Amino acid sequence: MATSTIRTGEAWRTTLARGAADAVCLAAAPTFVVMALLSCLPSGNPYEPVCSAMRHAAPMTGMAWMYLLMSAFHLPPWLKLITLR
Repeated sequence: MATSTIRTGEAWRTTLARGAADAVCLAAAPTFVVMALLSCLPSGNPYEPVCSAMRHAAPMTGMAWMYLLMSAFHLPPWLKLITLR
């Protein structure tokens, strides 16, 4: 009787851990997209024009491209979820 209770508890923890891992996988891509959009916004720093004179010519900086690339690498869990439905 005790072994079946232990196995049930282990199964519950395993299921919970897998559900948490799936949630983290699905949270990554939208988070990186939001970070990319936020990195395109002006910071309001008065020294910004001095440090990067061409910043306003191209709104997408290197950080925005990096976040978009990271979100693209984290899209497979979303694509898997979409294809399963």
